[in-house]
Amino acid sequence: MTMTIGILTGGGDVPGLNHCIKAAVVRASDAGHRVIGFRRGWAGPLNCNPDDEESISTWTMELTRERVRTVDRTGGTFLHTSRTNPGRVPESNIPEFLRDSAKIKEDGTADLTEHVKIVFKRLGINALLPIGGDDTLSYAHRIHTEGFPVVACPKTMDNDVFGTDYCIGFSTAITRSVDYITQLRTSIGSHERIGIVELFGRNSGETSLISAYLSGADRAIISEVPFEPGKLSDLLLRDKAENPSHYAVMTISEGARMKEGSVIESGPQDAYGHRKLGGIGVTTAKEIKKRTGQNIIYQQIAYLMRSGVPDALDLMVGINYGTLAVDLITKDVTGRLVVLREGRYTHRPLDIVSEGVKRVDVEMFYDAERYRPKVMNVLAQPMFLY
Repeated sequence: MTMTIGILTGGGDVPGLNHCIKAAVVRASDAGHRVIGFRRGWAGPLNCNPDDEESISTWTMELTRERVRTVDRTGGTFLHTSRTNPGRVPESNIPEFLRDSAKIKEDGTADLTEHVKIVFKRLGINALLPIGGDDTLSYAHRIHTEGFPVVACPKTMDNDVFGTDYCIGFSTAITRSVDYITQLRTSIGSHERIGIVELFGRNSGETSLISAYLSGADRAIISEVPFEPGKLSDLLLRDKAENPSHYAVMTISEGARMKEGSVIESGPQDAYGHRKLGGIGVTTAKEIKKRTGQNIIYQQIAYLMRSGVPDALDLMVGINYGTLAVDLITKDVTGRLVVLREGRYTHRPLDIVSEGVKRVDVEMFYDAERYRPKVMNVLAQPMFLY
């Protein structure tokens, strides 16, 4: 039986998304199936009016071998992305054609999930392949529980989707971070300063930890362990004094916080209840300068971590995740999350994404007293020490 598979990408972009999409389209096409891409993540089916051809062409895209032939030459997602939750749509964001029928809840939002399912049915979608992180996949799980076939792929440079050892985008984010930290030593060392590099990482400090570990940074502050600015200042002064080039460098997760402080957030909540993170690095820089009198070089790497083409590992994982996802769909094995476990590709129940949180194993991999990576034992540990 010929199938129509829908694909969308949600949340933050990462290298490897285009490669995952292309692999899925090629696999599906080879098996004689049709693929439709939804633009801008969950905003695609939310805003698509199945009674309006112009709306359909605006929010969807027919994906053929020819259409995806060159998309793997760039990073990011050519389908575009958004942080949209059709189950919690602010009144101001409700599509015009749904305003009269939408029921506004006490919190000022509407649940438009029924419309999303109607769009899938009217467009003839037999199964959905969403590629995303915790938020995108949490809504995918809801769609699955309400009866629509779903096979999902995990992506996030934080590598914090529960249930899988690896998410598309993580290796490239680490590679980029290590490269930039290494390059920044040129200026930090030339001016004999303390360098503070702020990295993305909301709830998991894995990017800060692993980037510091691989680049040889002096200290690493992670989201899981609140830090004392006084102690950190003393450690960095010691690092600088012991370095023949008279400088020190540290990493810090954007979701980190001081012991007597809170996570630095700004702006309104998004559709999943998150506010924008960022700024702990510059706050820490000011605190260290005040305590030590040292000049600081502060650099927020942020979007540079997830820019450009994927490294070889994300290329490999992105392609294989997309291929495996389509194989499962065509075998009518749905409600699954494509994962890597102990170095092997497999799949797990999709509801696993909501069964726990994935965080740094502080006891095994972090010295909370000295604020630096601490690998107690390498033997039999997974490749990325998660």
